[in-house]
Amino acid sequence: MAQKAAKQKAARNTSILKRTHLISLAINTCFILLRLLVFRRSCTRQTYILYGVLSAPAFAIEFWFEKMGRPVTGINGEVKQPGEDLEAKGLTEYMWDVLYWTWGCTLVAIVLGDRAWYGWIVVPLYSAWLAWTTFGNMKQGMAGMAGNKGAEDTANGSTSNRQKKMEKRGGQKMQYR
Repeated sequence: MAQKAAKQKAARNTSILKRTHLISLAINTCFILLRLLVFRRSCTRQTYILYGVLSAPAFAIEFWFEKMGRPVTGINGEVKQPGEDLEAKGLTEYMWDVLYWTWGCTLVAIVLGDRAWYGWIVVPLYSAWLAWTTFGNMKQGMAGMAGNKGAEDTANGSTSNRQKKMEKRGGQKMQYR
């Protein structure tokens, strides 16, 4: 039972990476083949430039996931390092969002053509929104650490239930600085 969590994480990461690579291969192969064979008239040099430039972040993210998430095993099969958690919150979650959105834009670009790549503008907008909300939440958290919150609460008359009970029993009266 030694390293059970590491083995589970390694197995989960391996299956996630395999699924990601297969989906990426299928989507990108479909794009290239269908644009070459079926939608040949609307396929220009600009089509492949847009495809290459706007799919590059997805390829970079996939490479990064492979590098940080692939488990390292020893000669006899024991897990030396399970890799980073590919289901982690924060930056990893954002990278999955970019990957999924790029795949979606690629699928839509197969059918609708080059105009579908304008949907990729959502990624920088989403990044700006995430940064704004994160900064706003951090700003509110820092304001609470300033120490003014306790004085405002007592001025408004809000006390905790524990404090009310202690005051009711005649115990210690809470004093705020």
